[in-house]
Amino acid sequence: MTFASRSRLPAGPLLTALLVLAFLGLFLIVPVGTVFYSAFVNADGSFTLGHFGAFFAQPLMQEAFFNSLYVAGWSALIASLIAIPLAYFTVRFEFRGALIIQTLGVLPLIMPPFVGAVAMQLIFGRSGSVNLLLSDWFDFTLPFMEGLNGVIFVESIHYFPFILMNLVVALRNIDGSMEEAAFNLGSRGFRLFRRIIFPLALPGYVAGTSLVFVKVFDDLGTPLVLGTTNMLAPQAYLRITQVGLEDPLGYVISVIMIGFSILALWLSARVLKGKDYSTLQKGGSSIQKRRLKPAESVLAYGWITLVLLLVLSPHIGVLLLSLATVWSYAPLPDGFTLEHYAAVFSDSHGMITNTLLYCGLAAGVDVILGTAIAYLMLRTRLPARQWLDFLASAALAIPGIVLAIGMLRTFRGWEFPLTGTLITSSWLLIMIAYSVRRLPYALRSCVAALQQINVSLEEAAESLGANRLRTIRRVVVPLMAGGMLAGFVTSFVTAAVELSATIMLVTRDSQAPMSYGIYLYMQSAAGRGPGAALGVLAVVAVGIGTYISHLLVERASARQRPARNEGSE
Repeated sequence: MTFASRSRLPAGPLLTALLVLAFLGLFLIVPVGTVFYSAFVNADGSFTLGHFGAFFAQPLMQEAFFNSLYVAGWSALIASLIAIPLAYFTVRFEFRGALIIQTLGVLPLIMPPFVGAVAMQLIFGRSGSVNLLLSDWFDFTLPFMEGLNGVIFVESIHYFPFILMNLVVALRNIDGSMEEAAFNLGSRGFRLFRRIIFPLALPGYVAGTSLVFVKVFDDLGTPLVLGTTNMLAPQAYLRITQVGLEDPLGYVISVIMIGFSILALWLSARVLKGKDYSTLQKGGSSIQKRRLKPAESVLAYGWITLVLLLVLSPHIGVLLLSLATVWSYAPLPDGFTLEHYAAVFSDSHGMITNTLLYCGLAAGVDVILGTAIAYLMLRTRLPARQWLDFLASAALAIPGIVLAIGMLRTFRGWEFPLTGTLITSSWLLIMIAYSVRRLPYALRSCVAALQQINVSLEEAAESLGANRLRTIRRVVVPLMAGGMLAGFVTSFVTAAVELSATIMLVTRDSQAPMSYGIYLYMQSAAGRGPGAALGVLAVVAVGIGTYISHLLVERASARQRPARNEGSE
């Protein structure tokens, strides 16, 4: 079988695949490979494991390593304690406003944890609102935000929606007949949940928990904002920025962070391997919702209200801080003003412009690459085409700070042709880092959109005389438009709050986007008001973008349903 017989347009798909591979190789594989190479070689280029020995020989590095594991583990546990009851109650029992409760439970994801960290200090810190009231009323305080506790508290509240969303879907997919069978055999209450319902929902729980662990383990912004530097990500940042790119320990930390991210994802798959979680009836009824007794309803609503107040406290705190004249050693601000917003629009318009430029270009690149990879995967027979999907998705396991360190090391001393400008001092590198980091989001949207398009539509266009390129331009792309736009919006809004890579790649204030501006503002008490105002604008932008993304997906799905129904007839 010749290559021409395996692919209708050999040259086009092959050239496209090579261009995609060149982009991923230059800006993902080579930088990450450079990090690994630098961690395992001496100055003369000889192989060594001495850098890892030096890492574990330093008490500070040992402390940072175990602190990162400790924080990630406890954050995953506390996030589970928040998400499991919330998911179970809203799916298992009849609740008025269950959808609203689940929606509010996901809201923490639209606010980056480093944005709400300062507000959480003002509410739950040693001199925060809650502890001031506890001290006045009961003469004791709670160490919510002391040291590592503060990082755990902020991270678990921010990332628990990953578990909530996966668990809600898993619980809804459980066949109701399995619960009924257990119920008829005498299983009730917590025993029914522990022996039947939760084990069947375990894939969703494990998927969400592994994501929480990886996200917390790799997070840089929250520990830095809270002043906690004895963790791996802050140590990697400090080693590279203070010691320099020649310091091998920064690369050792990066390798360890990548290794544990991959290990966590592998273990999550290993836990589920060899076990069957499928239901007997595909598309059968889900678990039956039961009515709560009046007393049980009061307790359930009271608990859910308390949880929602807790998880929405960062949003409330940031909004109050953005409007506060002074908020210090008091349960609430002394007064309110709009001056912080006026200061942001007058002094930080450059940051807003930079964010729109960097994120818009990055999202555009992601949509182009995502569409190309999706088409190569689903519409061609190129050998090893699935590797493009694997390589693009691998960016999820690479912490932003590691990618940034790799880029700085890889392109050190390189200049743009004819300009003499260093690549590492250009804003283009920030944009490319955003693109690489957010490519998996756009890719998944593009793949989903193309999977919904029946290939017979393309065959019909070709039978009417259209060549492959014209078919793609006039048929495929218009039908994929909803998914492509959703991918664009998702990449844009998530890149807008990226800090880990940004903080490493910004070389001067004129390049700073909003995420970096928030971080700079939050470093001083006087700047917290404008920083919170900038944070509110970022949250509003992310919220609107998320809503638009969901709206586009729903409209695209609605357009596809009539076509599928007509095709079935």
